[in-house]
Amino acid sequence: MSTFQTVKPSTLSRDAFVAAFADIYEHSPWVAEKAFDLGQDASIDQIETLHQRMSDILLSADHTSQLALINAHPDLAGKAAVQGHLTAASTEEQSGAGIHQCTAEEFQRFTELNDAYKAKFKFPFIMAVKGSNRHQILAAFETRIHNPIDTEFKCALAEINKIALFRLLTL
Repeated sequence: MSTFQTVKPSTLSRDAFVAAFADIYEHSPWVAEKAFDLGQDASIDQIETLHQRMSDILLSADHTSQLALINAHPDLAGKAAVQGHLTAASTEEQSGAGIHQCTAEEFQRFTELNDAYKAKFKFPFIMAVKGSNRHQILAAFETRIHNPIDTEFKCALAEINKIALFRLLTL
């Protein structure tokens, strides 16, 4: 089990807890709010325990809330990234995968895939890119675009939970 280095969740007030964990799930502080409301004890000072709690909250949420959270995520190598409008966490994650080093042709392919994916599924392609490079991301994109919608919806939620764990591990 891993403990947080910069925060001790069990000691935080509701406002402080929500402030600390509001963007673990992209622009979705409701996950942190519900996690706090489940009660505070020393077990949530373990990253894996808090992550499991937050993951369960997402997976048990209604479809509308899940879809809104999926749609809160930016396109990979999309206009927001190019224009510098991503959250700090998203910028770091995409940069770490080398997306900022894409050639013009790779950016064009990302744009085409983002557009085709959103036209088919009505939500953005989600992938926890930490540990991946732009070539692996493009390959995953090209494979997953052929999945049925229910498979991709579940995959998006699983990837969001991976992203959340990566973000928790930085605290």
